[in-house]
Amino acid sequence: MTAIKIDGLAVAKTIKAELAERVVALKQRGINPGLGTLLVGDDAGSHTYVAGKHRDCAEVGVHSIRIDLPASASAADVRAAIRDLNDAKDVTGYIVQLPLPFGLDANEMLELMDPSKDADGLHPINLGKLVLGVNETLNSPLPCTPAGIVELLRRYEITTKGAEVAIIGRGITVGRPLGLLMTRKGIDSTVTTIHSATKDPEHIIARADIVIAAVGVAHFVQPEWIKPGAAVLDVGITRVEGEDGKATLVGDVDPRVAEVAGFFSPNPGGVGPMTRAMLVKNVVDSASR
Repeated sequence: MTAIKIDGLAVAKTIKAELAERVVALKQRGINPGLGTLLVGDDAGSHTYVAGKHRDCAEVGVHSIRIDLPASASAADVRAAIRDLNDAKDVTGYIVQLPLPFGLDANEMLELMDPSKDADGLHPINLGKLVLGVNETLNSPLPCTPAGIVELLRRYEITTKGAEVAIIGRGITVGRPLGLLMTRKGIDSTVTTIHSATKDPEHIIARADIVIAAVGVAHFVQPEWIKPGAAVLDVGITRVEGEDGKATLVGDVDPRVAEVAGFFSPNPGGVGPMTRAMLVKNVVDSASR
């Protein structure tokens, strides 16, 4: 069999079209969604990612402002920029782009953010609401990548109720919050989180109906580990240098998994576009609230 491709690019495009309609309706009511980004330093990947977020906003009619600080910026400089974004009337959601340069405490800076403007959904208060909010509707920003994964599963009508889910990786941006999200009422999955100390991870993966890999190890997940017909979503990314010296981006899942799985979201091009789309959604949702 050949897996049905879960096309994150196509779904993200649909979501942005839906958001564009919401933005028009909000502006008719005098409400203008706005994204802010705070980027410190000269990390090339971060610059590319932030530029993409501003392009996404332009596509859906969301105003955006960008604050760039040099790598030599002090903690006081970063705190001042965060205060400015907290106070900015034209910013309904913003991000502090990670990683921050050495010497700056990322957790300290994230805690200074206004939780209602947390476009990444990673403020401790918003993560705490995710922990507490098992049953009720959440009116706080959700972490973008986990929310994007759940949205992909929903739009491809992949059953989550009662499904066994193997999440590979326990990082704060994907693994940990995704486990919380997948076990909420209405999603109702049974989740096992696999990490570096897990014994026999392949046996856990082999019984899973849904496998989500976010560990950052190239081609970690092998096709013989996958239950026939399972849904597999590749989230992790690794830069691998070939024999010719050229670097390529490689996901956590061996592409041959597509020969066994029922649904497969490859990486790059799968979950990544959804992460950016859900960030813009958080900005628009915050404006709506």
